[in-house]
Amino acid sequence: MSTPVHRRRGSLAGTVKAVLWGFLGVRRRADYQQDIERLNPLHLMAVGVAMAFLFVLALILVVNWVVS
Repeated sequence: MSTPVHRRRGSLAGTVKAVLWGFLGVRRRADYQQDIERLNPLHLMAVGVAMAFLFVLALILVVNWVVS
């Protein structure tokens, strides 16, 4: 007997918003629970890694701009 597959249909904007709130560390419990039900964990990890990379890249660019 097969188990039902739960398809999580979250938008890219919703995933980015959830990751940004996660970076800030400020999120209401109700919104967090809604994100867990709605968003795909693999998408969250991919967007989180990409945004962390962009953040580090932005810091490097700002430091190079200030130093030069």
